[in-house]
Amino acid sequence: MKTQTGIWIDSSKAIIVTLNGGKEKITEIDSEIENSVYHNKEGNKGTFSGAHQSDSETKFENRKNEQTDYFIEAVLSNVKKADELYVFGPAGTKTKLEQKIQHQNIINPNILKAVETSDKMTLNEIVAQVKDFYNP
Repeated sequence: MKTQTGIWIDSSKAIIVTLNGGKEKITEIDSEIENSVYHNKEGNKGTFSGAHQSDSETKFENRKNEQTDYFIEAVLSNVKKADELYVFGPAGTKTKLEQKIQHQNIINPNILKAVETSDKMTLNEIVAQVKDFYNP
């Protein structure tokens, strides 16, 4: 029996639905990706120079990229035994996940069946979406 897996992912969490032999397993992984940059001089705009701001934003972007990579690797480590993979979700995290699958040898890229855009969904909607994808 094939292990069919669906991943709903955004920058805050991933919900992994695994279907195997009529049974479903749901795994949720929370990310630790920072979504806003904090400036320690933010309250005092008069003393905050542009050079410090761009340096701080560069460090923030580098840190955010590292956190995103770590999050995606954690998600992929949970789907290594999947025979088929379906990825969906809002925003760009699903695209970064797809790129990591295609360009690195963490899992076989041939198991990726589709990547689709979807809105925020409830847990029941996510499970239903995965079931509908594999059993039209």
